[in-house]
Amino acid sequence: MTTAWDFSATALDGTDRQLADYRGQVALVVNTASQCGFTPQYGPLQDLYDTYAPRGFVVLGFPCDQFGHQEPGTEAEIADFCESSFGVQFPMFAKVEVNGANAHPLYSWLKQEKKGILGGAIKWNFTKFLVDQQGNVVKRYGSTTKPQDIASDIETLLDSSN
Repeated sequence: MTTAWDFSATALDGTDRQLADYRGQVALVVNTASQCGFTPQYGPLQDLYDTYAPRGFVVLGFPCDQFGHQEPGTEAEIADFCESSFGVQFPMFAKVEVNGANAHPLYSWLKQEKKGILGGAIKWNFTKFLVDQQGNVVKRYGSTTKPQDIASDIETLLDSSN
């Protein structure tokens, strides 16, 4: 059975990362953009990371330029923006596509596991997938779901590992 931990992705710094490195943690996988109306969610995402990382939680950010050309920057520009504007410390990856023939394999799998309002397709930036410690997709949240509103679901998963 495939899990999120079976995939790899390129980090913003160009290094290949095995998502298996996050096995045993609860993860929130988010497609992000620097020039989106939902961009301020970076702050609450970082707050979730700060709060729950000591308990085994990670946010995995995947910049995407497929929606309104809202992530036009290079990986270096994205890294600088995230750090200087929101103090982002959680893992960020290189730009990916989340829909269509060139969608990153992780996103093809995530969408198959939990469909949304448009079926498998992702509607917009800051769609979120909550993944349990074993790499299974537990829940999908739309762009309008505020990160802080996911806290109770994260706590439930973290508590289930005790």
